[in-house]
Amino acid sequence: MWSKSTRPRSGGTRRRSLVTGKGRLCHATVMLALTSVLLPFAVASGQTPAAAYPAPGYVTGDIVVHDPTMVRRPDGRYFVFSTNDGIQIRTSTDRIHFSFAGRVFPNGVSWAAPYAPNTRELWAPDISYHNGQYWLYYSASTFGSNVSAIGLATSPTAEPGTWTDRGMVYSSSRSSDYNAIDPNLFVDPATGRWWLTFGSFWTGIKMIEIDPATGKQAPWNTTRYSLAQRPSSTAIEAPYIVYRNGYYYLFVSFDYCCRGSSSTYRVMVGRSTSVTGPYYDRAGVPMMNGGGTEILASQGNVRGPGHPAVMVDTDQTLLIYHWYDASDGGTPKLGINFLSWDSAGWPYVW
Repeated sequence: MWSKSTRPRSGGTRRRSLVTGKGRLCHATVMLALTSVLLPFAVASGQTPAAAYPAPGYVTGDIVVHDPTMVRRPDGRYFVFSTNDGIQIRTSTDRIHFSFAGRVFPNGVSWAAPYAPNTRELWAPDISYHNGQYWLYYSASTFGSNVSAIGLATSPTAEPGTWTDRGMVYSSSRSSDYNAIDPNLFVDPATGRWWLTFGSFWTGIKMIEIDPATGKQAPWNTTRYSLAQRPSSTAIEAPYIVYRNGYYYLFVSFDYCCRGSSSTYRVMVGRSTSVTGPYYDRAGVPMMNGGGTEILASQGNVRGPGHPAVMVDTDQTLLIYHWYDASDGGTPKLGINFLSWDSAGWPYVW
């Protein structure tokens, strides 16, 4: 049975750049001003937007990441957290230039050993800010297994060296029909209730209610809800929920990551008037029956874009994801684009 595939390791001191040279960067800045109605950033080097989707926005520096999630602090600094090596941290002051900053768990997490024997090999972080703390959910597992667990850490600043691990939140075992990885915390602006979505392969995407006092499952509600699955293929994972104008939008990844240039990940979405579902795609197909509206997929050298996260910034709503660069040996890289909604209330990437 497939699960989340092996995560590429990108050593913390490694520096990757899509575009180099001051003159080239200035040209990109000019192009950004000229094309701001079409693209959020200058196009990545060597990429040409196809008709269907835009290329990843221009970012540079240390951008070799997998499963990225991003938050903006009040001082304007951006923090990106990503899979593996103790959960890597990168920062930026302008949302374009990113530098390696450190790790959440440089020595790993001892409680995770039954799920990830290499306790620094932690996956799929999810970052958000609530009640004066940064909340980081993360996953512990191994390739092809649903002997998995979701953990939680908190920090007042999000900086390396400030994180306190809060332990395990939820787990799955060989006898489970679900997989406890790929967490996403959603705080419902309509009700104030906290929810955690998760899931990778097996029977798809699940949800539990969270106690805001502990960050763990609410003792008053022990239900595990099912939000999406693919009866004809188990390849669905990496949920992310967004609320807008009375609808809850469920973003997921279909198909396969972690195969370099052969990756087939794509970003899908459905929506519901209730956070616990049912969710439907644009054509009215239930997501519990394989439904999902595609909003981003492979094109040209951009392969397998997926593991979406959404961040509302001061200027635009952003879609954050990773993609595999076929012009660079299938290296996974940071993708950032703008996300908007059409007149019918469906999201699109630009």
